[in-house]
Amino acid sequence: MDDHGESAALSAGLSGALTDFGHRLMARVYYADTDFSGVVYHARYLEFLERGRSDYLRLTGVHHTELLDGKHGERIVWVVRRMEIDFRAPARMDDILTIDTRTDDISGARIFMGQQLRRGGDVLVEARVEAAIVGESGRPKRFPKEWIAAFIPKAKA
Repeated sequence: MDDHGESAALSAGLSGALTDFGHRLMARVYYADTDFSGVVYHARYLEFLERGRSDYLRLTGVHHTELLDGKHGERIVWVVRRMEIDFRAPARMDDILTIDTRTDDISGARIFMGQQLRRGGDVLVEARVEAAIVGESGRPKRFPKEWIAAFIPKAKA
């Protein structure tokens, strides 16, 4: 059945968009994201932040499925090494959230990212994430050069 281009239009915004600073993604808070009081459960913020990082990678051309398939010579996975989170205000059911992700630095096998989760102009959560890529042996691997250029925001270049 022909969908008259609706699938393409719907999926176009699904991964958010690259910006001058990095990446922006919009997400709605659903009932399943909240605790019994209608406030987002603290661990769910990690999932919103992960979606922002994953879609940032996807739009820069780094696909998790290709990494697992060994596109770069061996299977590669991302690991979060460290995360600092400041919870400033709660998100609530049906809120529309903006998840901004930026690259602060890349060093060898590590990438340092800053993230902010907002509702309108209100900052709800700020996070600093240190992630790395590791090979099948579990040992860190250096970032491919083409990734470094993709992750450095236009505003910093």
